[in-house]
Parts: sequence; structure tokens; C-alpha cells
Amino acid sequence: MSLLATALGFLAVLGLVQCFVGWAAVIRFAATPAPAPQQLPPVTILRPLCGDEPFLADALLSCCRQDYPVFQIVFGVQNPADPALAIVRDLVKKLPECDISIIVDSKVQGRNRKVANLINMLPSARHDLLVFSDSDLHVAPNYLMRLVAALERPNTGLVSALYVGRPARRRWPAVLGAAHINYSFLPGALVARALGRQDCLGSSMALHRRTLERSGGLAALAEHIADDNVLGQRVAALGLAVDIADTVPVATVPETSFSASWHHEMRWARTIRALVPVRFGISALQYPFFWALLACIFSRGALPYLVLLGLAWTVRTAAARGIDQALKSKLTQLGYAPAAPAWLMPLRDILSVVEIVVSYSSDQVVWRGTPMAADDGVAPARASLHR
Repeated sequence: MSLLATALGFLAVLGLVQCFVGWAAVIRFAATPAPAPQQLPPVTILRPLCGDEPFLADALLSCCRQDYPVFQIVFGVQNPADPALAIVRDLVKKLPECDISIIVDSKVQGRNRKVANLINMLPSARHDLLVFSDSDLHVAPNYLMRLVAALERPNTGLVSALYVGRPARRRWPAVLGAAHINYSFLPGALVARALGRQDCLGSSMALHRRTLERSGGLAALAEHIADDNVLGQRVAALGLAVDIADTVPVATVPETSFSASWHHEMRWARTIRALVPVRFGISALQYPFFWALLACIFSRGALPYLVLLGLAWTVRTAAARGIDQALKSKLTQLGYAPAAPAWLMPLRDILSVVEIVVSYSSDQVVWRGTPMAADDGVAPARASLHR
């Protein structure tokens, strides 16, 4: 057995350890008691929209059905012909009691189109507690309650939330995409917090208007692709904590082809790599099947490494199913129960490492049809040269 095979086997063992650590972090998160908020201030939810997508009507409806006394929802689009408008207007007819504002404004302020949309929407927000929420999120009725409770924690300036992925269709590209969110991103985010990081997860962000203004406002985010990371850094620079709420929304994973899934995940990969290049490279260690497979190849199928390969597959699948079980109580109200695809876990590990490696070859990304260059969250993102 070669020295290289031994080293690769060691990396696989490190990956197995991380699987257990991530699994334990999810169990601990799910088991932590959820205190009720002391106060219930009025809230404005801002949901920027861009085009139709699977389950969009259900996602927007879940936003309207909140067990919260006073809240406003602002939906915004930049294109007057955006198909999402018809869905929102139908929602207004069905729920006349819900306080909904619709903003159609084509002004583009900055290269980040999502932030540009939010800039157009913000003047219509009547309340001082703001929640930025992605269009594809399905949220539980206690979503606002949990965000507000987390924001009451001492010295907390910004709250975000974990989320799980739900395949729009039972096709393997979408199932693979959901597996990446559920069994890599989610436990990885919790492990990072346990190690002291305070990352902001941009699918949900809650903060007071004054905090947003003190951090530089939305205009400070408009030239960056990772607007959530920049906002988190700016709030932390004020001496305030960036925390996560004990709610887990469900995000739709719409991809139906490998090409679409690849481009979506490469946008994530290149964005994260631009922010934390060393840490992102090290994150490849969390995929034990990949390293065990390489160890088998370089050992020419030596029995100990074949056993390690089987163990990596088994542990990776067991950890994924354990994460599903731990999060079950958080997802009950949403009527969704993730199911780890055991047969796809090896492919998921291999694909994730390949994406990490390829992300270092370029900083070009495309978000909702807009070419951009991934940036480090300090220097503004550059416009793509390849339009």
C-alpha cells in the first residue's frame, strides 16, 4: 500500500469524523428549547421576486399565513411583465385581509439585482423591524415569531436562518441539489458556528431598520454578489452579534438538468471561494467517500481501503438520515420530510469536491441571467467581461 493511499485514507477518516460532528450539531440545534419572544413589534417582510418558479404560489402563501399579530409583506419586481406579478395579484384577491404591497420598479442601483430590487422596495416598508426573505422559501406559521425571538437575544443585531432543500421534481439533479443543502451546507453552517464563526445566511435576514442604516444601508451591498456576507460583516463591525433563529424554512430546488444544477452550484462555490478561499478548500475534507475512493484507486483495491470505502458510504448515509430525523419536528408544520438518497450520496460527495476544485479556475458567475464576478466582500464585484 502506497504512502499516498495511506494519506488519502487518513483524509477519509477525517471526513468520517466531520460527518459525526455535523450530525451531532444538527441534533443539538434541533433539541434546543425555543423561547417565546417577549415583545411582538410590527414586522415588514420584503420578498424580492424575479420570474416564475416551481411552487412559487405556495411559497408566497406560506409567507402570508403567519401566526403573528401585525405584519406587512412587500413583494417587488423590476420587470412589469414579470410572471410572478400574476401570482402575487391572485394572492391579494384570495387574502384581502393580508397587508400586502406590490412594487414594480425598473430602476437598477448596483450590479446585484436582488439588492437593487430591495432598494426599490424598502421605502414602502412601514415597520422598523425588517425581514428579507427569498422568494423560494416555504416558511412555517411561526417563522416570524422565531426570528423576532432570536433578535431579542442580548446584543444581537442580525438574525438569519438555516434551510433545507426540497426537489421540485423527483429528478436526480434536483435531488442532488437538495442533498447538498441538507447534508453539507446545513450541518457545515452549524459546525462553523460552533467554531466561532457568525456567518449570515441570506435566505432569511431579520434586523431593525436602524441597524441596517448604521451598517451602511442596502446601497453598501449593491455592488457585491454575496450581499448577505457583507451585511453580516458590517453588522458585526458595529459590535453586534449575528445569530440564527430556531426555524428551518424549505427552499425549492428547481433544476431539472445536470447543466442547470452545475451552474447553480458553481455560482455558490465561486462565491464562497472568493470570500474564504483557504477555508473553502479545506471544506473538501467533509466528503469521506471521495477520499476513500481515491485511496482505493491508488492502493489498487487493497482490502482495508475497500472496507473504508464501504464505511464511508454507510456513515455518510446514516448521518444524512440522522439529520433528516433530527429536523423532523422543525419541518412538521411545512408538511415536508427530507429523505436521504443512499444511492446518490457517493455521487454527491464526488461532485461536491469537483465543484470546489473547479471553483478556483474562474470567478465568473451568473445570477438570474446577470453575469457577475465573485468578490471577496470588500472590493466591489466586477461586471463580467463575457456578456
